[in-house]
Amino acid sequence: MRGCPRIALLCALLPWLLHAAAPRRPAQPLPSRDPRDPARGSDFDRVYSGVVSLTTENIYSFNYTSQPGQVNAVRVYVNSSSENLDYPVLVVVRQQKGVLSWQVPLLFQGLYQRSYNYQEVSRTLCPSEATNETGPLEQLVIVDVTSMAPLGAQYKLLVTKITHFQLQTNVAFHFTASPSQPQYFLYKFPDDVDSVIIKVRSEMAYPCSVVSVQNITCPVHDLDHNVEFNGVYQSMTKKAAITLQKKDFPSKQFFVVFVIKPEDYACGGSFFIQEKENQTWNLHRTKNLKVTIVPSTKGSVDVNSILISLFIFFFFYFGFLLIVLVHCIRFKRKSIDGSFGSSDGSGNMAVSHPIAAGTPEGSNYGAIEGSSSSPGRQMSSPNSGQTFQSDTDSSVEESDFDTLPDIESDKNIIRTKVFLFLSDLSRKDRRIISKKYKIYFWNIVTIAVFYALPVIQLVITYQIVANTTGNQDICYYNFLCAHPLGVLSAFNNIFSNLGYVLLGFLFLLIVLHRDILHHRALEAKDSFAMEYGIPKHFGVFYAMGIALIMEGVLSACYHVCPNYSNFQFDTSFMYMIAGLCMLKLYQTRHPDINASAYAAYASFAAVITLTVLGVVFGKNDVWFWVIFSAIHVLASLALSTQIYYMGRFKIDVSDSDLGIFRRASMVFYTDFVQQCGRPLYMDRMVLLILGNLFNGSFALYGLIYRPRDFASYMLGIFICNLLLYLAFYIIMKLRSSEKLLPTPLLCIVATVVMWATSLYFFFQKPSSWEDTPAESRERNRECILLDFFDDHDIWHFLSATALFFSFLVLLTLDDDLDVVHRDQIPVF
Repeated sequence: MRGCPRIALLCALLPWLLHAAAPRRPAQPLPSRDPRDPARGSDFDRVYSGVVSLTTENIYSFNYTSQPGQVNAVRVYVNSSSENLDYPVLVVVRQQKGVLSWQVPLLFQGLYQRSYNYQEVSRTLCPSEATNETGPLEQLVIVDVTSMAPLGAQYKLLVTKITHFQLQTNVAFHFTASPSQPQYFLYKFPDDVDSVIIKVRSEMAYPCSVVSVQNITCPVHDLDHNVEFNGVYQSMTKKAAITLQKKDFPSKQFFVVFVIKPEDYACGGSFFIQEKENQTWNLHRTKNLKVTIVPSTKGSVDVNSILISLFIFFFFYFGFLLIVLVHCIRFKRKSIDGSFGSSDGSGNMAVSHPIAAGTPEGSNYGAIEGSSSSPGRQMSSPNSGQTFQSDTDSSVEESDFDTLPDIESDKNIIRTKVFLFLSDLSRKDRRIISKKYKIYFWNIVTIAVFYALPVIQLVITYQIVANTTGNQDICYYNFLCAHPLGVLSAFNNIFSNLGYVLLGFLFLLIVLHRDILHHRALEAKDSFAMEYGIPKHFGVFYAMGIALIMEGVLSACYHVCPNYSNFQFDTSFMYMIAGLCMLKLYQTRHPDINASAYAAYASFAAVITLTVLGVVFGKNDVWFWVIFSAIHVLASLALSTQIYYMGRFKIDVSDSDLGIFRRASMVFYTDFVQQCGRPLYMDRMVLLILGNLFNGSFALYGLIYRPRDFASYMLGIFICNLLLYLAFYIIMKLRSSEKLLPTPLLCIVATVVMWATSLYFFFQKPSSWEDTPAESRERNRECILLDFFDDHDIWHFLSATALFFSFLVLLTLDDDLDVVHRDQIPVF
């Protein structure tokens, strides 16, 4: 009985022992999946069709191997015939570096709540590059196609490898893009290239597109609503160009993204689109593009271009120093020989006899006796026993201006003479007139400081915003010739304005040299300086030099970020330069009756105000052109009246309306009817008739054609009036048997040549703020000088030189009169 439990336990374990001792068969493998199952084994370049719904989901898996140094990119194309926006086909792509998703139809939002749906969508996946450390890298792309449509939605899927994904230097690449099928490519900097220019071209302006450069990050922003989120970008019609530097990309490579916009208004196209065209947009809005990446100029080329241009302008300084040195040597030699008589105040040496050959000594035809010296100033020849009053300005106060009663009583008689001479219009105290003209200098310095400081602050802000946002549509550069330096995007356009500054300083030095010589002559009681030639007042010349310098400074500020909002920075001092030149030309033979500095600058302010209004309202508003043309004609007539009557025609506001018309009719009867149709002042009348015909033609042209560039239109009025007055002055000078010395004649020839050449380059216009940024880039041109400067830079150089020679013309035009007594110098 004792063995019964053991037998029972053995019987219980016997089946288990027999099972363990039996030979084990191999495990059966799991049944393999159908190779047609889309979850595995999907092939590239094969079109997959299917239907997805709320209960059906299709998954595709694509495998490929990436080799070190080789960048492979994959593009996914999905098409759906469904137009149901409530139940679109949803595409989700998973890969190593992230997830990319979109829907089909793909929806884009436009202006005025318009929407555009595209049934074909093609996207490039962010590539993963294998490194030498990792060796060959297995890449897996999973495409998940779903839909919430209860009845199902059809689709087609095509996944391909991009064979030409990496752009090569100096190799053009052609491709096509649309709003729902954007494109982007990879570019790597070669070892010997530090800066490149991406040049994009298209034969057709529309559809509007965007070119973006983005760092190597995933996902890539390649749709209309997100392309502006990363990198730098600019809109495009036919041309686009972006300059990039290697130092700005840590990985030494970047993506170039091309996006087609669903609407064209951003590029200057139409705002309105017919509703019937809202179907199958992808068939209409495709654009063929060509991209070429070329190396930019090297730093050595930039330095050489800068040094060459500096050398050219400093050559002017060398010429000035050479002339001064020669003058000093001649001065010393004549002083030692005893042949030096006196200085004419302009740097020219003159003989001791003041009256020029052929001029009858003591002749004062047409002048009031004793007019060569004004009351309140004791002045005589060196042989007289009278003393000479100190010629310093320290004792003259501004309150002394125009307060001499005998001059006030005489000038109505003097200025109405038929034949006027310079002695008739230079009767006021020289010190008072000189100080009055110096106000021009101090006023323009004050204006320059208050004007330039906020301008500099604003353009720095513009540049910071452009650099921070990457929006290259803010500034209207010539992107095909824009050389960056530091934070400045187009340093060459800024540097080319240095000519204005350097030549402006040089002109100030020349004027200062003449001023010092003239002051020494006055201290030496030289009769030439006191009674002969044109009275020397240098205040307006100093103002012209400051205006030329500020033109360079403000033009440089404008070119930091040229756009529609700051155009007036570049033109304001152009108006002032033209106005000051006309005032100086008139003041030359009318020293006692020239406009005050306050009135002159107030007039310039009114002109600048009109210019701003013209740019804002002058494009389409007819009423503005009617008002402006009326103001233009009336102002021209009013100024002509003041010039014709030498400032003596005044209308008393206390008179009745009939009195005003009665006086005007009397003036007309006296000057025209009583003179049998011949004006009393024929020369002035000829000039004023020509001037009014010219200004009337300008006003009529503006009223009929309404030019878009109102700023240039206004500047053209100023410049043409100045040229007309200068031509009249030179003709009258020659008609009066006066001479043109070699120096002013050479300056006149240089001025004509420089202006003609510079205007050619001015009208090339490689950019224009009047258009949209994309339209402006259609004007972009390659660099044409030293591989660093474009057409507008050459305009800067030549126009600065032309203005400098123009100033020298005004400064030296009447040097031949320095030995002619003022009683023999006619006024015209």
